[in-house]
Amino acid sequence: MQFAQRLQPLRFNVFAEMDRAKAAALSVGQQLIDLSLGSSDLPTEAHVLAAIAQSLDDQNTHGYLLFNGTQAFRQAAADWYEQKFGIKVNPETEVLPLIGSQEGTAHLPLALLNPGDFALLLDPGYPSHAGGVYLASGQIYPMPLLAENGFLPVLADIPTAVVAQSKMMVLSYPHNPTAAIAPLAFFQEAVAFCQQHNIVLVHDFPYVDLVFAETSGIVKSFPQSLVPSILQADPEKSVSIEFFTLSKSYNMGGFRIGYAIGNAELIKALRHIKAAVDFNQYRGILNGAIAALTGPQAEVKNTVATFRQRRDAFVNALHRIGWQVPSPQATMYIWAKLPSPWENNSVEFCTQLVKQTGVAASPGAGFGKSGEGYVRFALVHEPPLLETAVARIAKFL
Repeated sequence: MQFAQRLQPLRFNVFAEMDRAKAAALSVGQQLIDLSLGSSDLPTEAHVLAAIAQSLDDQNTHGYLLFNGTQAFRQAAADWYEQKFGIKVNPETEVLPLIGSQEGTAHLPLALLNPGDFALLLDPGYPSHAGGVYLASGQIYPMPLLAENGFLPVLADIPTAVVAQSKMMVLSYPHNPTAAIAPLAFFQEAVAFCQQHNIVLVHDFPYVDLVFAETSGIVKSFPQSLVPSILQADPEKSVSIEFFTLSKSYNMGGFRIGYAIGNAELIKALRHIKAAVDFNQYRGILNGAIAALTGPQAEVKNTVATFRQRRDAFVNALHRIGWQVPSPQATMYIWAKLPSPWENNSVEFCTQLVKQTGVAASPGAGFGKSGEGYVRFALVHEPPLLETAVARIAKFL
């Protein structure tokens, strides 16, 4: 068979390779401790599940759900955003339901890029950001994220010729995989850059709530958030769109529910793409999401406290075995610089680690060229199991 050329860059996937390595370890009897996937092990709240369950008996929820039928969810999203960031949002023109934020980052390039246009992406960054550009036949300019720059891109380093051909920039802070946060001043710089060069600014924002308040250096930006929204740097929504998912804050990863919020023209364009690809999710899932956004938020704080406890347990355990890693300010990840002799071979490190110990992690190279030399651990188990994982890592090292 003859396949489209756009499929070529999607064929190799480090994470698929790691899945095979995990399967091989299991086949020889290794007890797997999987720290490779950022899928929360915490339960969805009871009142959210109750809203979904109650919907099942309502036959009015069983049919196709078109845009007008999502109004209640869009209103809840707009209200949540205004309460959290003080940003006025029109639920009719500035909000669009998504099948998780990944749908937004994967499909928006189809609305923005012509073949050969550039997208400016973080390196390292989340793999679906690149995948969407490849599907749109665009080109990628990777913006290196270095520790000495706080894992923020240096916009002045982007070549003038690339800027002239660029149609979109994708940011994502708090950042996966480095766990870095971005101050409002950087977002303001990025907005000004994109306004000057007529570039759409996309912000993937799944970890808005997974921020550890006791960490020094974080300035509270608006009443209920410790990190800024891109729309606080672009309150007129002149060039910006932001994607949020309920997967992390509300432990609803399997329900695949999120939304886009921002510039009305961008929302309309993404809606055109979405209309050609799918209908919306089952209405009951949206009812559960409404319950999450409008209901009590105490469990969100408990989720953050849980990941803070896990962070401290894992980092302290690594320090005890002599692996000095920084304590992250946000997210559910540890971004660790690899020790000798693995500094430049993160894939082999992770392959051998899971083969010999059953501990699975994500190689930094899987997130981009600038991720080489690092490994990402996801804190998706309780502290005793995380400490067991570190004990196995100590023997491996």
